[in-house]
Amino acid sequence: MITPPVVAEILLPTQELRDDLPFYTKTLGMRLETIFPADDPSTASFSGHGIRLRIEKGADVPPGHLRILTDDPDAFAGGARELTAPNGTRVSIVPLTQQLIPIPTQHEFAVRRLADEAPWVIGRAGMHYRDLIPSRLGGSIIASHIRIPDGGPVPDMVHYHTVGFQLIFCYRGWVDVLYEDQGAVIRLHAGDCVTQPPGIRHRVIEASPNIEVIEIGVPAEHVTTIDHDFTLPNGTGDPAREWEGQIFVHHVKERATWQPAKIPGFSARDTGITAGTRGIAGIRVLRRADGTPPAFTHDADIHFTFVMEGAMILHAQGHEDRPLQAGDGFVVPPGMTVQYVEPSDDIELLEVALRGDFTTSLI
Repeated sequence: MITPPVVAEILLPTQELRDDLPFYTKTLGMRLETIFPADDPSTASFSGHGIRLRIEKGADVPPGHLRILTDDPDAFAGGARELTAPNGTRVSIVPLTQQLIPIPTQHEFAVRRLADEAPWVIGRAGMHYRDLIPSRLGGSIIASHIRIPDGGPVPDMVHYHTVGFQLIFCYRGWVDVLYEDQGAVIRLHAGDCVTQPPGIRHRVIEASPNIEVIEIGVPAEHVTTIDHDFTLPNGTGDPAREWEGQIFVHHVKERATWQPAKIPGFSARDTGITAGTRGIAGIRVLRRADGTPPAFTHDADIHFTFVMEGAMILHAQGHEDRPLQAGDGFVVPPGMTVQYVEPSDDIELLEVALRGDFTTSLI
């Protein structure tokens, strides 16, 4: 049995079809498909740019707003960016390829405590999201605590992000993911992380029950594009390939080397992300070592810390001391003096800095 074709049309009104014919065919470059009646045409259909339009005299519908997407707007419609058709339809000429617009950081000192019961919201693919930086520092960054309560297969599709930097850190449980040019399924266990360079295709496959991850995205609002024509896995390809100057970094906790941290009283494992992003970001995990941590300042544009285990008191210049425990996060602006007081022996901190090659000054 042959399935008959199905075509969708967008209906637009007109007062006089002959006025619209040259606009849609010559100005917008669409193709005339049908027109009738022959003696006094009042209805016509056009196709082009991935859509089909039906323009009908007297149709009781709004004139609408068309967006024409092209990466060469100067070569389209004489370089105009906004047009209005004779039938009143507004036409905008906009970029086809999503552009990343850097957002200046609005610095602030902020603490987000799990005990304050910040709301979880249901986001993409049924995952639960909790915002760790409510202000998002003016839109420059989003830090999300994500969980999938039931685990199992994840209804995800192959997609990519138009983003400046993105981190997936497995906080609890495990999650299986596929990445472009990286071979078979990668299982992230608690403590492991990956970067998702701009444009890399990926898909979440399956997760353990009660999986939790920390996701960092720069800027806060970025476009996710579904790639219906790309299949994963796609083989090893070029594992060292660069996406806009960044490589895919897969850090495995069990293979990490611990070294003295920038803050005395802590040791740190570096994830290799500073090198992998050419200094754009730095991701480190800190744990307790010998000595009392001193007060310090930093010169990073963004410095976010998430308490993964244990407890401590955060002393920040000009603010009341804040007792912190697992699940809490905080942002310290550049130049502010802070001190990690009375860290528990099992303390473990996820430190996110942009840039990654920032300087820490001890007080």
